[in-house]
Amino acid sequence: MSQLQPTVEPELVPLSIAASGKRARFRIPGWLTLLLANPKSRFGLVLIGFIVVVAIIAPWVSVNNPTDFNILQTRQAPSWHHLFGTTDQGSDIFSQVMLGTRRSLILGFSAALLATVLATTLGITAAYAGGVLDEVINFLTNVFLVIPTIPLLVVISGYLRAGGMSTMILVLGLTLWAFEARILRGQALTLRNRDFVSAAKVAGESTWRVVFGELMPNMISRIAAAFVLVFYIALLVDAGLEFLGLGDNTHVSWGMVLYWAQTNSTVLQGEWWPFFFPGLFLVITVVGLVFLLAGIDEVSNPRLRNLKAPKKGKT
Repeated sequence: MSQLQPTVEPELVPLSIAASGKRARFRIPGWLTLLLANPKSRFGLVLIGFIVVVAIIAPWVSVNNPTDFNILQTRQAPSWHHLFGTTDQGSDIFSQVMLGTRRSLILGFSAALLATVLATTLGITAAYAGGVLDEVINFLTNVFLVIPTIPLLVVISGYLRAGGMSTMILVLGLTLWAFEARILRGQALTLRNRDFVSAAKVAGESTWRVVFGELMPNMISRIAAAFVLVFYIALLVDAGLEFLGLGDNTHVSWGMVLYWAQTNSTVLQGEWWPFFFPGLFLVITVVGLVFLLAGIDEVSNPRLRNLKAPKKGKT
């Protein structure tokens, strides 16, 4: 008689383990988890997310051309046909604010990125290199710190106003980097003599490897805070210059909507909506960035954290 061979059934993997393995692939980054756990940064992210969504869907929800004039629809209050009302020339303010959101975010993001790259590069380079290079960068930083930013922007914008948004990005980025460069240089000086940096030097790591692999990862929270700070300063400065008439009046932005409202004296005529809605979106964006900045400070600085340790019961 032939001996029966026992059948071996394949091992079944519990569904919970398989599901957890799939969820692990889509794990939320650690920095985002920390920001979402902080109430201030969470509130800021919600506001910024709303503004970003508005900027993305702006071309589809703006049914009217923001630069069209219609003398039959001038000075209309907010209604279902014109959610934010119309201007003295009959332009739809809703379309102007929606499309202006995209331009304002691009300008603020680009200017903040340029200023942060300059501040990070020059600040860390000055701290790590030292010597003559440190003195030259410090002198350049002091020059930009002494020069008043707003009057300089007024003069440059008056001469280069034909350059459009690219000129404004360059002007803002090249004038808002010095303060953050000084802060990042000071932080890099405190990290330069730490044991992990000395160990990297002894191991023969290159200068670029030490700077980008050792120093910058330990300064990422301060760099992110610098980016957010310059972001909302750029938004306010750009809106302020455009409100004063120093911007390019051929494009649509929050500042230009406020400029035309001020030029046409809408408040004196009882028209509050040309000021209210672009100002509201500017306030929402700045408040969101301020709360995000406060959350980044609390997450990165243990002294600012208000974490309550869970109470453990007696075993």
